Amino acid sequence: MFDWKKPTVQMLGRWQPWHEGHQELFKRCLKKTGQVIIQVRDVQGASGGDGQDDNPFDWDTVCENIKNGLSKDGFTKGVEYEIMLVPNIVNITYGRGVGYVFEEEVFEESITNISATKIREKLRQDGELD
Repeated sequence: MFDWKKPTVQMLGRWQPWHEGHQELFKRCLKKTGQVIIQVRDVQGASGGDGQDDNPFDWDTVCENIKNGLSKDGFTKGVEYEIMLVPNIVNITYGRGVGYVFEEEVFEESITNISATKIREKLRQDGELD
């Protein structure tokens, strides 16, 4: 079961939508501590600079997409991960060494090139998004 006192890796994002790149990042995160908190920024309906809705999915849909994606690889909410709604966090700051690290994970090109923007464009073309 998920242990709220155990060291945990944080994944913060919009997850609009959850995709294979996110899935691979989750797997790396899980290897670090054995559990992950997936924080979902509350951004549904917020538009990009071009007026396009870059955040079409609501909280329930984002959660379902995450759970469905992770279940394909045998991961279970409440065991390896939990999902948490958070405000539209745009800056993370700290003043000194505070007991955690910031790390960037680097992936092979096929994973790095996955684009949620392109996925949303395809969903719109296919009539799956308003």
